[in-house]
Amino acid sequence: MADHVAAVAALDEPNRRKLYDFVARQTAPISKDEASEAIGLPRTTAAFHLDKLVEMGLLDVVHERRSGRTGPGAGRPAKLYLRSGEQIEVSLPDRRYEAASHLLTDSLLEAQTTGEPPREILNRRAYEWGEDLASTANGDVVQALENLGFEPRQDGTTVVLGNCPFHSLAQKHTQLVCGMNLCLISGLLDGLASTTHTAHLSPSPPNCCVRLDRVSERHAGSPRAE
Repeated sequence: MADHVAAVAALDEPNRRKLYDFVARQTAPISKDEASEAIGLPRTTAAFHLDKLVEMGLLDVVHERRSGRTGPGAGRPAKLYLRSGEQIEVSLPDRRYEAASHLLTDSLLEAQTTGEPPREILNRRAYEWGEDLASTANGDVVQALENLGFEPRQDGTTVVLGNCPFHSLAQKHTQLVCGMNLCLISGLLDGLASTTHTAHLSPSPPNCCVRLDRVSERHAGSPRAE
């Protein structure tokens, strides 16, 4: 999120935004000379802003010989700029609609092939996604939920999730999305082999429909409830 905010903020500078828009609309990589002439900036100023856009991940650089010549005497390849293939987006509060779209689409396609109910496939895939996410979570349940955009906060022995990353979908398809969230978070907890928390559906708008309760010490060694 911090990197994406910085990248978007970089476009607040008017000349930098003009350069980005110019490069993004071209069908071939652009040199700093072409960019500076098109925008009406000194070459050194254009070069500075173009390299800043590269640093922010908004543009990429390629080196090409435009003359078509090769070998000794062909000269050094020119430094050219083109729009980055990286997708940069900022959403406040944090939303993850692209992730939801992939889960839903993959589940529908699998259901067409296997005949299994789409909702069962969605829940299974959400659970598996949670398990995969656990592999990079360093064993920290709360931090993993923070990274997913759930905005966890402690409320006594309960972890309340202050944000649903799939909010607008949950408003229209509450049971479907809340079930998906529960499976996602359960998969995360199981992937982390957590013995400290258990996930339950407990709708409390405007919070996420899932909450995490702390497992009592006497139940810590028993299987986690669904």
